[in-house]
Parts: sequence; C-alpha cells; structure tokens
Amino acid sequence: MENRIKLRGMTCAACAARIERAVAKLQGVRSASVNYASEALTVSYDEKVIRRTEIEEAIRKAGYDVVKEINTVKTRYKIGGMTCAACAARIERAVSKLDGVIVASVNYAAEILNVEYDEGRIDSEAIVSAVKKAGYEVKSEKAVKERDESKVLLTRFILSAAFAVPLLIISMGHMFGMPLPQAIDMMQNPMNFALLQLCLTLPVMAIGWRFYKVGLKSLFRLDPNMDSLIAISTLAALLYGLYAIYRIGQGEAHYAMHLYFEGIATILTLITLGKYLESISKKKTGRAIKELMNLVPKTANIIRDGEEMTVKAEEVLVGDIVVVRPGESLPVDGRVLQGSTAIDESMISGESLPVEKAAGDEVIGATINKTGFIQYEATRVGADTALAKIIELVEEAQGSKAPIAKMADVIARYFVPAVILLAIAGAAGWKIAGHDTVFCLTIFISVLVIACPCALGLATPTAIMVATGKGAQMG
Repeated sequence: MENRIKLRGMTCAACAARIERAVAKLQGVRSASVNYASEALTVSYDEKVIRRTEIEEAIRKAGYDVVKEINTVKTRYKIGGMTCAACAARIERAVSKLDGVIVASVNYAAEILNVEYDEGRIDSEAIVSAVKKAGYEVKSEKAVKERDESKVLLTRFILSAAFAVPLLIISMGHMFGMPLPQAIDMMQNPMNFALLQLCLTLPVMAIGWRFYKVGLKSLFRLDPNMDSLIAISTLAALLYGLYAIYRIGQGEAHYAMHLYFEGIATILTLITLGKYLESISKKKTGRAIKELMNLVPKTANIIRDGEEMTVKAEEVLVGDIVVVRPGESLPVDGRVLQGSTAIDESMISGESLPVEKAAGDEVIGATINKTGFIQYEATRVGADTALAKIIELVEEAQGSKAPIAKMADVIARYFVPAVILLAIAGAAGWKIAGHDTVFCLTIFISVLVIACPCALGLATPTAIMVATGKGAQMG
C-alpha cells in the first residue's frame, strides 16, 4: 500500500532526510520519500506488517508533526450470513459507529457492504472485525465462487419436503377422506399418531438448523430478525406438541386434535423454498456484471524489446505495443500507431455499425477488431480502462440505495421487535378475554409466522440490480 502523509515542522533538507531514515527502518516499510517543498512523505508499506498509525508515531518521535488529512477510501465487502433486511440494517449500524467510517451501506440483494472511510483513522481490518462481531462473515470472492448457495438451499428444500409431505398427509389427510392405517389412526392410537408426527418434524427442524442458530443468536443480542420470528414460533409449537403428547400419555386422547407439528414442518419447508427462489433471483441479477467482465480477452499479444509475445491481459503495462488481428478483442484502451481497421464498439456505444480507426485514433478495450491488422500503444490498463470504469459505475449503482430503499430499511429495523410484541399482546389479549391456551398459542404463532419483513429489504434493491444490469447489457 502507498500513502501520502502531510508533515509539519521541517526547517531544511536535513529534516526531510531524518524523517526518511526514521520511517525507512520500520519493519514492513518498502520505501519512504519526503518532498521538502510540498512537506509530504510518500511511503510504501505492507499493511499486514505495519499500520499507518505506527508510521505516524515514528514521525512524531523523530520530532515532527503529522497534519491530519481526510484520506477517504471506498471499498466493498461480500457479506455472508444475512437472512433479512434487519440483518443488513444491523451490519450498517455496527460499521457506521466505527470512528473514521464516513458512510456504510449494505445491499441485501447483492450481499454487498459498501464502505467509505478515512484511511488515516481506521483500516479494513477493523471494519471486517466489526462485521464479524455483529455475527456475520466477510467472504472472499474465491469462497463465493466455490459455494453455490442456491444448490445448498435446493437440497435443503427437497429433504424438508420429503418429511413435510407425509406429515401433512398423516395430520390432515382425514379431512379429505384419506384413510390412515389403524396403527397410526388418531382415534384408535392417538399416541402413535402424535409420536409419528414428532419423528417426521424433528428432521425438518434439524435441516433448518440455521434458522435457529441465527434467529436465537440475534434474539439474545436484543436485535431480532426474521429468523427470530421463525425460531420462536416453531419452538413454541414444538413445546406445545410435547406437552400434548404428555397429556395423551395421561389418557387425554383429545389432545391429539391439537398438534401443530405439521405447521412447524410446513413453515420451515416453505420458507426454505422462498430462500431458494430468492438466491436464484440474486444470481440472475449479478450475471450482467459477469458478462461485462467476460468481454475482456484473457490474453494479449504485445511487442516488448522488439519481440512479439503473449501475456495475460492484466499484465499489459502502459506504453506496451499491443498487436490485434482481425476477429480479436482489444485487451486494453490505447492509441493506434500502425494500420487501419473497423472496430465494433457496440458494447460501449450501442452503435451496431463498426467504426473506422486509423493511426492516432483512440481505441477501447473489450471492443472487437473486425477487418484490419493494427498495432496500438496501451494508454489505460487494469482498473483505469473504460470497461473497468463502466463495471465500477454499474456496481456502485447496484449497491446504492434509493430513498424508498432507505425507508424500507428503517421500517425493517423496527418491524421484527414490533411483531414479537404484537404476537405477545395478541395472545395475552385473547387469554384475558377467556379463550383457552390452545387458541392463544395459535394466535401467537400465526402473527409471528405471517409477518415476515424479508420482502421489505429485497424488493427495491433487486429492482435496482435488474434495471442496472439490463442497462449494462444494452450498452
């Protein structure tokens, strides 16, 4: 990493040399150069070994002052473990309160955290640590590629459905005239009827263990999310089911009509299906960016030291002479030196007709050379190319929040606690009105399960991602 540190207190060139020596001897510093005229130190260092604050301390020990400048950095992190808009809001709060963070915004649909921070006051490591302390993970791009979340969710859904469907038939089939074997008939063998349902419910709960892990952890931290609603409602139904089995064992067979095991399994299965469909939606909206990236060729033919060689596109340097033959894509931006051709620039301008190019004309990376043989000088490479800037702009647009999305995040933040309080109040109200515990429990579970705020945080960012993705595809 390279940084520029503004200095104060130098009186001559010897002061500059003294600062250079003090900084250069620090472990992890690669180079240190002081410009006495502009009173600035340019230092290159390994941020894994030494931090900027340690360099500044060394300057102060040498007898000089560091002028505090706001050196803002924008960066993006791929976040794992979010299950609803409340999770996104929680991460934003955790990161925003860090000293030095200017703006923190989470795009729940893209699972991206966008942060703008003062590099002089905080580093990337502290931001990652804050995300992890909030109960979420920061995923590397490699990990994201290796694990396809949609496949995991599809497997979970199929396994859950394999238990939930028989459970529904056993518990509710009699309502549609479907006969059950005598051994598990509700009237003749209520205990077998109840125990079989319990045996089919527990595997579904085990498959959906993440709902409980995330939901209960968030609840204990007094920052409940959608998973908290699922965990509370299904655990309440399970506990009541176990109580009902106990009462059946005591000879009260009518409790067999008040089991809610099929509700637990159905809720978990349908929500897993919803998560799977959500993951498919996220995957599709991100394809436009990947398609743009794939426009850049993997290799480039360049001339160095009078010899033509093939290198990786990312290894092309400013000033290299790039050779492009008919039918090939241009690896980087540049200026034509020799030859003339027609280039398809539709990916940039949308213009379907090829554009004529001759010596002195500017050419853009990722466009396609149609007819002639040209040599051009690379003027912009890597993150400076026109295509890289377009991708960056599209990603920023997808990560930004419209006013309606910000409003949805505010609502989602208070929505879950409000739902829990309403569920408790509803159950308590019916109990005071004289209804039995079974009815009150049904009210409690129903309110928790039906009120899922996930759509609040997903709808708007997904719409933005789809729109910007389509725009990128169409040039």
